[in-house]
Amino acid sequence: MSLPDDAVEARAQGWRTLAALHARIEDQLERALQREHELSVSEYTVLDVLARQDGFHLRMTQLANAVVLSQSATTRLVSRLEDRGLLQRYLCPTDRRGIYTEVTAAGQALLAEARPTHDRTLSRALADAEELPELAPLVGALARLTEVS
Repeated sequence: MSLPDDAVEARAQGWRTLAALHARIEDQLERALQREHELSVSEYTVLDVLARQDGFHLRMTQLANAVVLSQSATTRLVSRLEDRGLLQRYLCPTDRRGIYTEVTAAGQALLAEARPTHDRTLSRALADAEELPELAPLVGALARLTEVS
């Protein structure tokens, strides 16, 4: 069963609006994180995802899924962060085929420094987007998703 043309166009317009909001926010985050902490959004996301895990580590495949990158892109990103001393990899003690990635103390410290920049920039980017009539409904929907009941 196919959608009527107007429904297809509405869905496509919704997707374009969501993509525009994402691009605006990611651009502002990228500039702020690079300028203040020499981190990309992807690097920040990897550190953040790992730091939120019990034990500060994940298998590489889990990390790739969590940050929505391909396995090869995740490996390259982890290698860059490892070269900077922010992450380390090690073999899973119970399954020698598995590789864990773990945040180092230096990575935790950089993340702690960068988190306020990230959060402040995200708040400002959402507030700016809320001023635009085409993006305001999406910003409102995001706010409703995060409301505590």
